[in-house]
Amino acid sequence: MGRSPFARRKSHSEPGPGDAGKTGTWRVLRPIIDVTLCIPAKTKKMACFNCWLYCPDGVVTRTIPPTIEYDYCKGCEICAEECPAGAIRMVEETEFIKKEK
Repeated sequence: MGRSPFARRKSHSEPGPGDAGKTGTWRVLRPIIDVTLCIPAKTKKMACFNCWLYCPDGVVTRTIPPTIEYDYCKGCEICAEECPAGAIRMVEETEFIKKEK
């Protein structure tokens, strides 16, 4: 009995930002990074990045300073909870809607 040709064909890709569309519209709270408190931004070294590591949507960049892709951020607050420096605060999304109008 031979192997089925279908058994060898499977996807090895991993999900990334945008797989579910622009999900940032679901957000109620927006994470804001204070670069004066952020460890990589202050030290100018590739250190910490807990926000990047724990983000379930993969929208935090591993750059100095880290940035967030708000088009895909759902506002889950995990980045703010995991930041050891307290550099990320959650702000009501309505504040930004008022500023845009």
